[in-house]
Amino acid sequence: MAAEPLFLAQGVTRVYRMGEVSVHALRGVDLTLEEGEFVVLLGPSGSGKSTLLNILGGLDRPTDGHVRCAGFDLARASEAELTRFRRHVVGFVFQFYNLIPSLTARENVAIVTEIARDPMTPEEALARVGLEARMDHFPAQLSGGEQQRVAIARAIAKRPRVLLCDEPTGALDSKTGINVLRVLMDINQTFGTTTAVITHNADIARMAHRVVHFADGEIRNVERNAAPEPPEALVW
Repeated sequence: MAAEPLFLAQGVTRVYRMGEVSVHALRGVDLTLEEGEFVVLLGPSGSGKSTLLNILGGLDRPTDGHVRCAGFDLARASEAELTRFRRHVVGFVFQFYNLIPSLTARENVAIVTEIARDPMTPEEALARVGLEARMDHFPAQLSGGEQQRVAIARAIAKRPRVLLCDEPTGALDSKTGINVLRVLMDINQTFGTTTAVITHNADIARMAHRVVHFADGEIRNVERNAAPEPPEALVW
């Protein structure tokens, strides 16, 4: 009998109520994420990608359907259980870096390492993303790409089982974006961290094991890449 995938989402819907108006962000989505996969969720803005990522990360709940991660039922978990899940299992990387301006790169990462079970040191995490020489710089002293790499270091410092990335290159130029994608691929390959990346950029999909195409709150197609390409081969 085959093992259950790391993530299993079945019949997931998400409806937001705005007065008398109902907005259907997800319409019966079925999705699996396997251990160690690098998956790209591809589609235009408003297609439901971020909503699904928030549900997988325990930041939101489905209106209906089932979501499990390693057997843990996210849809029916308590708020305290979801907090522990986010703290110990999931790392988040967003388009905007969400760094604390008054803290150095090292201190921004330490916020996570101080509450994790078995973390890297901030120095180790920052070295993983190539920022050994910038640890004591404040966000305003860093470029956009360097700030995003600090955000990635903060996400991986707790050794998460899964890394969820929402448009991680959306605020970056192509050259800087490729450097960030190289870091994400290295984390996936070195640690076996299941990685899901949201993007509307079809070129980024070429580096994924699987590409999930979204439109109008539904998965329209899933493609498997037999030979994922390195970030250096991407052009956008």
